[in-house]
Amino acid sequence: MKTAVIYWSGTGNTEQMASAIAEGAGAELFTISEFNGDIAAYDRIAFGCPAMGDEVLEESDFEPFFSDVEGSLNGKTIALFGSYGWGDGQWMRDWEERVKADGAVIVNGEGLIVNETPSDDDLELCKSLGAKLAE
Repeated sequence: MKTAVIYWSGTGNTEQMASAIAEGAGAELFTISEFNGDIAAYDRIAFGCPAMGDEVLEESDFEPFFSDVEGSLNGKTIALFGSYGWGDGQWMRDWEERVKADGAVIVNGEGLIVNETPSDDDLELCKSLGAKLAE
């Protein structure tokens, strides 16, 4: 099975999470600007984006990228992850509902969120999520 971790990070927090998930999954790791492949070629994909503004996905780069690939998610196993610094995680709940509506199955049934900079324990959770994604 072919697995990818694709993310956007502004501060490096989501990037740290992405690296740990890719390590746990044995996956290819891409920023959204580096990814030039076909989502359909991947069986399992982890998408990472922090909460921005009023608890939304990053709007300039990530949202347009994700909107473009959404039509290819039906039947795929997906992991969602990101960091946040305020709010209660509504951006992740909204994203989960969106991905489910796209026909994807979310690993663990929900996304993984970390407040601010990931701790060592948080990074272990990320590695575990990657391992589950790769199962």
